[in-house]
Amino acid sequence: MPVNLEARRRISFFATSLFMDMPNAPKVRNMMSFSFSFGFSVMTPYYMEEVNFSTEDLHSSEEEVPIMFYMSVIYPDEWKNFLERMECEDLDGLRSTGKEEELRNWASFRGQTLSRTVRGMMYYRKALKLQAFLDMAEDEDLLQSYDVVERGNSTLSAHLDALADMKFTYVISCQMFGSQKASGDPHAQGILDLMIRYPSLRVAYVEEKEETVEDKIHKVYSSILVKAVNGYDQEVYRIKLPGPPNIGEGKPENQNHGIIFTRGEALQTIDMNQDNYLEEAFKIRNVLQEFLRHQRQKPPTILGLREHIFTGSVSSLAWFMSYQETSFVTIGQRLLANPLRVRFHYGHPDLFDRMFHITRGGISKASKTINLSEDVFAGFNSTLRRGYVTYHEYLQVGKGRDVCLNQISKFEAKVANGNSEQTLSRDIYRLARRFDFFRMLSCYFTTIGFYFNSLISVIGIYVFLYGQLYLVLSGLEKALLLQAKMQNIKSLETALASQSFIQLGLLTGLPMVMEIGLEKGFLTAVKDFVLMQFQLAAVFFTFSLGTKAHYYGRTILHGGAKYRPTGRKVVVFHASFTENYRLYSRSHFVKGFELLLLLIVYDLFRRSYQSSMAYVLITYSIWFMSITWLFAPFLFNPSGFNWGNIVDDWKDWNKWIKQQGGIGIQQDKSWESWWNDEQAHLRHSGLIARLIEILLSLRFFIYQYGLVYHLDISQDNKNFLVYVLSWVVIFAIFLLVQAVKLGRQQFSANYHLIFRLFKACLFLGVLATIISLSGICQLSLMDLLVCCLAFLPTGWGLILIAQAVRPKIQDTGLWELTRVLAQAYDYGMGAVLFAPIACLAWMPIIAAFQTRFLFNEAFKRRLQIQPILAGKKKQS
Repeated sequence: MPVNLEARRRISFFATSLFMDMPNAPKVRNMMSFSFSFGFSVMTPYYMEEVNFSTEDLHSSEEEVPIMFYMSVIYPDEWKNFLERMECEDLDGLRSTGKEEELRNWASFRGQTLSRTVRGMMYYRKALKLQAFLDMAEDEDLLQSYDVVERGNSTLSAHLDALADMKFTYVISCQMFGSQKASGDPHAQGILDLMIRYPSLRVAYVEEKEETVEDKIHKVYSSILVKAVNGYDQEVYRIKLPGPPNIGEGKPENQNHGIIFTRGEALQTIDMNQDNYLEEAFKIRNVLQEFLRHQRQKPPTILGLREHIFTGSVSSLAWFMSYQETSFVTIGQRLLANPLRVRFHYGHPDLFDRMFHITRGGISKASKTINLSEDVFAGFNSTLRRGYVTYHEYLQVGKGRDVCLNQISKFEAKVANGNSEQTLSRDIYRLARRFDFFRMLSCYFTTIGFYFNSLISVIGIYVFLYGQLYLVLSGLEKALLLQAKMQNIKSLETALASQSFIQLGLLTGLPMVMEIGLEKGFLTAVKDFVLMQFQLAAVFFTFSLGTKAHYYGRTILHGGAKYRPTGRKVVVFHASFTENYRLYSRSHFVKGFELLLLLIVYDLFRRSYQSSMAYVLITYSIWFMSITWLFAPFLFNPSGFNWGNIVDDWKDWNKWIKQQGGIGIQQDKSWESWWNDEQAHLRHSGLIARLIEILLSLRFFIYQYGLVYHLDISQDNKNFLVYVLSWVVIFAIFLLVQAVKLGRQQFSANYHLIFRLFKACLFLGVLATIISLSGICQLSLMDLLVCCLAFLPTGWGLILIAQAVRPKIQDTGLWELTRVLAQAYDYGMGAVLFAPIACLAWMPIIAAFQTRFLFNEAFKRRLQIQPILAGKKKQS
């Protein structure tokens, strides 16, 4: 039994897959029973990602643990075997013997790099050569063995190479290769090294050059295919283009530009963060035979294949994503393909009928924004044109996923944006018009319906809380409960108790448990599910719900979907407080604070007549959601409760919040630049969307209206004048803020003492006013608390309205006041979030607990995770 867990998994899957239903494999010479030979191509779109880790990348890092240090800790058995093969004892021995290139390759093949993908896909050619050898070899060749024939210069070896090249083509579509080569970018040299290492590899790129025609300079664009010859790239084909090809989304344009250079009848699109295995490549002939199966009186046009997520081995977040993705790409897609018949194309590594798609619009739609999720539109297009999509699990391809919360959230935001654009697209409309009723419902719930339901769930929570607040402030709930108590009616409590179980959300993990049960046994599935709950999986998935709902809803209302690069970082790193705030402020923190205020107000005014048990049954899941949305980014942040990081984060936060913005200043350097970028979705928003934004903001004023009549100072007066007076107080607060701002501008630079005296006078004046009101009008401490709970959301509502009407007020003093208020709110929210984190950082047990639940998989494998978390200090 191999010691390495990955080796066990691969052997186990390969042996199991041989008993699955797969077609018989023909000889390589005629891979199908028709008269024509059948070849296939693999294409990988590439932009600016890592090709190979450089020596500097491996041994040094400014922000996180060095990659080489991380790899040696995470893969200890493979590192030991590598040192044994290199005949060295440690890393220093490797570097002293000049084996840096082997070291770079070893580390790159364990990251999400282009070299790992190319090595994996070239296993197809290696497998075809070996299988062709078994088909064609004579007895004496078999006695010599395949290795001897491959290394020799015999006729058989040349024949095998020619046959493999005829059957298999691999094209990397790298639009930037020309400009990278011209500028001396090391990425270009890395790609050239790959072409030299794999002579059958081809690279397609776009060339832009200037030509003079009739004394006028014109830019000429060409698509070029190159190969490696004698250590240099040599042009194979050149196709002149009518104009610049990059007019839509980057990745689909990259695929469309390179598809013309592919050959054969089948095409597999492979992403840059994928991998392949030699034993799986042996089954490619069987998979291609699926195109000849006419299960529904027509051949399939897309063959769906299984993916294995290879990034779920250490971090608990990566483990959650791995299980979630595994359940989708196995039991989920199996169900979508048969019997629902609504499986489309969800990325890679699907195989396309190349001739079908290249004559019907290609495999990628590339219109800007609307085709952000270009993969699924290929499936829509195939189905609309009477294509047929199947799914097969006996062949799997590796796939890398994001391993940190920020990367995962960016990916989910991109997918949510893409689904909102799908909701607005003609493709979904046409599919719904052509499907029968049951297939239409299946299509809805397996595509945009999931995200729409997430949005409705969050909106339902808001409606429920505001409805409860209305009942409690108006006195209706008190009357209903007292009457039910008098008549001994307990149906309300029973209903609440029954819904509380559903609020646990345990059913959302059912597909995951079923898939683990089918593959590893149901006892293992139950154990893993319980372990995931101890590792706060419920917190992670509740936080993800907020991400999906926010970006889906905002894009539906305002548009502005865009690609969000995740970075595909290898190592686990600590994200600063400023970075977390920038990423989650509007999507989670603001909403979490609003829910928290509603829950507090509801609790304050229901205590006189409602039992605590009923309150808990009603609101415990909303308390859980609001706290999750506020603090999950810090719980899942490695070394988030380390006191040294806390101090650095606070300094960085204060520097960021006070830094002036302007042209050329990035949002990670200045709060003002970030705040302006956060409003980008409103700049091109339509009138109706702005009106809806304003109407949604009015909920804060209605909330304030309900609270001011419960102040002791109002003395049960229901006159509308009370509400008007509350606005007078709000405007007085705004005047105080404006006065402080003007005082800072006038005196803070040269007259520090005068400015401090001015602030002291304002403070004493406010304090005197409060004392006078408490003596004359019976203003109580409870009134001050309720005023804070009422006026804080009102101020935020005014900021939202000002942002919606920005074009009308941008050149007035109101916009500057809005900016000052928004900065004060962000600083206040940041301080409230930071305070409990700093307090918990004083207790070492919290940091130890966080490390344990974040890296439980590493502890189970007896990996030394602590050196990684402290790696930066040890390396410095």
